[in-house]
Order: sequence, then structure tokens, then C-alpha cells
Amino acid sequence: MIEEPVEIYNKSLDILSRREHSKKEILDKLSKKFSNSDLIELTIQKLEDNNLINDARFSEHYVAARKRKGFGPKKISYELLSKGVESFIANDAISESGEWKELAHQVFNKKFRDGVSADFKLKAKQKNFLINRGFSFAEIESVFN
Repeated sequence: MIEEPVEIYNKSLDILSRREHSKKEILDKLSKKFSNSDLIELTIQKLEDNNLINDARFSEHYVAARKRKGFGPKKISYELLSKGVESFIANDAISESGEWKELAHQVFNKKFRDGVSADFKLKAKQKNFLINRGFSFAEIESVFN
């Protein structure tokens, strides 16, 4: 079957109509469906030219969504990098979002209603919970001090 540029472009619009995607995500999805890498690259370029894909905008949306779910900046940064977003773009979106210490407190208080434990083992579990959520040492310490 001969792949048409219009077909690839329409598929990319279909993908983008559901949510924001990074450039790499679109590339991966189109590569699974279509074999002509030159046409895929042209489509990606056209999407970028028309500002339909924008990794900075994607990062802002992604950070906001993950933050609402209670994840910290380290985890979000790692996820953005795995989605092909440049580190400086990811770091900008994360730093613009801010208020990470407050989020660490909210996430902690939601999970541990009784507050910081006096028991050393339980306190270590509480800290590990925040580490696994992707909060930095400074953010975690702000909860325990």
C-alpha cells in the first residue's frame, strides 16, 4: 500500500485531537502505523511549523497534570525526558510550575493523616513514599522539619 502524506497528516491530527503529545510521541505513533520515514518527518515538520506540536507547551500541560496527581519534580522530569523532551524544556516547565514544597506537604498529609511518625522505621517509610513520588531531599526535609 502506498502511503499518502495526507493520510499520515490526518492520522497525526487524529492523535493530537485527544491530548497534547511530544514530538517523539507523535513520531513513535506514526512510525508504528506507517513505514515511510521521510513522509513522517515531513509531517512532523509541518506540525511544528503550524505549532500543532510544541514540546514546551506539552511539558507545561504534562507537569500540571502530574502535579495534580501528586508527583514531584524529579519524577516528572524523568518522565518528560523519556517522552523525548529536551532537559532544558522540561526543567523550565518544572521550575515555572513551582510550589513543590507545598505539594510535598499536601501529598504527605493526604497519605499520612496522623502526621510525621515518631517511630524511626515508620518515618523512613514516610520518607521513602515521598522519594518514590519524585520529591527532592529539600522538599522532603521541609515536610519533616
